[in-house]
Amino acid sequence: MPLGGPTRASTRRTAILVGLLFLTATAAFIGAGTLTGGVLGRPDFLLGASADTPALATGALLVAGQFGVVGIAVLLFPLLKPYGASLAQAHIGFRVAELAASLFYLAVPLLVIELGAGLRDGSIDPSISTSLEALLQAQYSVALIMIYLVNTAAGMCMATLLYRSRVIPRWLAVLGLISYPTLLAGCVLDLYGLVDVTQGVGLVALLPGALFELILPIWLIVKGFTFPTGPAGRVTPTLT
Repeated sequence: MPLGGPTRASTRRTAILVGLLFLTATAAFIGAGTLTGGVLGRPDFLLGASADTPALATGALLVAGQFGVVGIAVLLFPLLKPYGASLAQAHIGFRVAELAASLFYLAVPLLVIELGAGLRDGSIDPSISTSLEALLQAQYSVALIMIYLVNTAAGMCMATLLYRSRVIPRWLAVLGLISYPTLLAGCVLDLYGLVDVTQGVGLVALLPGALFELILPIWLIVKGFTFPTGPAGRVTPTLT
């Protein structure tokens, strides 16, 4: 390993940062979904959007937490690159795509606020509010599926590299390898109208991934990565 390679101390810092970004992004996504989905689930939500502006604006701001997913991939890249450079690069690309899908999702609460204001001041005909509501609900559902699909691709790259590198326990890496294909299967079934991953039996597709993305960051914050170390405490990758 070159003299400038990562040390045990630097990988410990990376583990903590990755763990915190995971928890922040997850909490922000759940919070944004709870606030925005709660508004969109009500009848005639556009007509009452002015009263819901604080919730919608907060939900929109929380989506900013998704910028952390790109940080996760960038921080992990130097550590995981020796175990598959193409996969590590793909991981970054898919995380950027996940952020882009999140921005499409972000548009929903902002549009509800803007259209609600238009209905209130009369610049939008109230007779089309029902059609606009259906369109916004459709965009919300499509944005969620897009996020889940790209998250699946990014997660499979990450879990494969974590499994190869053994920087986390094998059982945890295996949970990741199970989680993301399960989510992919749920998304495919959702696209065919067989389940809805946001409710009912469709939520089963989210459970393994939710468990993995909760345990992994906690593990990284508490335990850090596991690496053999060479001279001066520098990390030595083991290609297995």
